[in-house]
Amino acid sequence: MARGDELLDRVRRICAAFPDVAERPSHGTPTWFVSGRKSFVQLWPDGHHRDEFPHLWCAASPGAQEELIATNSRVFFRPPYVGHRGWVGVRLDQDASWAEVAELCEDAYRAVAPKRLLAQLDTAPQTN
Repeated sequence: MARGDELLDRVRRICAAFPDVAERPSHGTPTWFVSGRKSFVQLWPDGHHRDEFPHLWCAASPGAQEELIATNSRVFFRPPYVGHRGWVGVRLDQDASWAEVAELCEDAYRAVAPKRLLAQLDTAPQTN
């Protein structure tokens, strides 16, 4: 399992690739915002309240949370505070697939970004 600083570096690289994204602490943890206003991903590298497993909270489109949890409840969960808004929790201690984490972060970005930024994302050259 990756350490907290490794997790932060990986999530930071993923989220920084999206247009008009800023990172700043929110509620004591690294959080990524679209246009400096709407959060879309929070990283809890040591777990929430420092007594759990490392995980992300990701914004999600309607129905995605339920679908992901039903598919794999070992990895996906309903996070506190934001779960009622459809956000999904993603455990990072269960041999997380970083390709899947990147997709979830992009889906989270798409769930909150304005249309002009989505158009910019869709026309950006793909990097692998």
